[in-house]
Amino acid sequence: MSRLGRVTDTGVGRALRARVGGWLRVLREDLWTLRADPLPPSTWLRWLPHGLVCLAAFGVTVGGTGDMNDNGHLGSDLAFLVAAGQGGAMVLGLWRPVPAWWLSMGAFVVGAVVVRGRLGFDPETYTWPWTAAGIIAEMFVLLLLALRVPTRAAIAALAVTALLTYGLEGLRDAERYDTTGVLSLSLFAVVVVVGTALRGRREARAQLVEQTTLTAEERTRRTLLEERSRIARELHDVVAHHMSVISIQAQVAPHLVENPPDELKENLAGIRQNALEALTELRRVLGVLRSEQAGPGDPAGHAPQPTLDRLDALVENTRAAGREVITEINGERRPLPPGVELSAYRIVQEALSNVLRHAPGARATVRLTYQPDGLEVEVVNGRPTGPAPPSTGAGHGLLGMRERVAMLGGTMTAHPWHWDGFKVTAFLPDTPPADAPGTTRSTDTATDPRRGTP
Repeated sequence: MSRLGRVTDTGVGRALRARVGGWLRVLREDLWTLRADPLPPSTWLRWLPHGLVCLAAFGVTVGGTGDMNDNGHLGSDLAFLVAAGQGGAMVLGLWRPVPAWWLSMGAFVVGAVVVRGRLGFDPETYTWPWTAAGIIAEMFVLLLLALRVPTRAAIAALAVTALLTYGLEGLRDAERYDTTGVLSLSLFAVVVVVGTALRGRREARAQLVEQTTLTAEERTRRTLLEERSRIARELHDVVAHHMSVISIQAQVAPHLVENPPDELKENLAGIRQNALEALTELRRVLGVLRSEQAGPGDPAGHAPQPTLDRLDALVENTRAAGREVITEINGERRPLPPGVELSAYRIVQEALSNVLRHAPGARATVRLTYQPDGLEVEVVNGRPTGPAPPSTGAGHGLLGMRERVAMLGGTMTAHPWHWDGFKVTAFLPDTPPADAPGTTRSTDTATDPRRGTP
């Protein structure tokens, strides 16, 4: 039994000692330090808090010196030393709150001890152990401390202050004084609660700003991934079609030649086999992409992807919504690579959608210019006739345009136009370079000025 009891006691005692030791180490790190901890910067107040504290410290020093000299019967030098320690602690608390608290407590103890020896010399009573100037100084110091240190440290400082106060009041043979222990500790507790609350509010606001920033970045990243996934799904249909044509042509080609050589048959068979394998891989990738639920505007199933042949229908839909849309085609119209036509169609579609959402009543112009080396797409809207309604969209339409242009190695600009209008211009080359450089913008296109928010 004794062995069992000894083992049990050892385990509980070890855990208790470890917990108490850890708590004491934390308090030592919080309250036994000389680290600098300046006040947080204030946009509106600037140096006003520092000036107020310094002014109050000057008042505490002058007032405390006179009070302890006249009413506490201390010498001028000693009274000034104690008062200067209390006032200096207030100023020091602006930059080093923990050392300032220790300085304030030291001045308090010295002042209370030396004043105690003078109690009873005057028929009038005297406030003790805290003087009026000492209470004011300690309130400032505890407030500055609670604003910067953890809550546990502020509570520990308040507890030490209470222990010293009641310890001094417990000394005997002191007479004719008005005790200030209850009043001072009540005020100190209120100050610590207020400072801790303000510190918690400041930290909560900082965390909220940080979380809001992270959320916005995550939303942008997610929207970018969704847009790239949508583009990949669309381009899959285009690439899969060409791979299917290659496979069929490789299968039919030997039948178009009389007595084709074996080498030709083998090469054509290899081409067909490679095309089928590539098509299988494309379908496997598409299956992964389509496993996620399609977002708004995403094509469903394996529907044929639109080209510029359907531009007139797109413009007519916009006109049916009550908008005036002018279409201009410059240069000799010619077939373009499917990826270019699909991207051009989607750019015009998104630009017209932005006009409908963000420029009520504005007239739009869609201009296609066929150049020798590519296609220039330009969508311009005029001045809105009314305020834009609140939008519930993600606000990343321009992001999708940039991704499409970057994929083809083209360039893009998006910026405000005359009289509150907006202009989007994109150039899509016929043959994108191997290392597509991405987009170049003359202005920041991450934010649509018609909305004012990204």
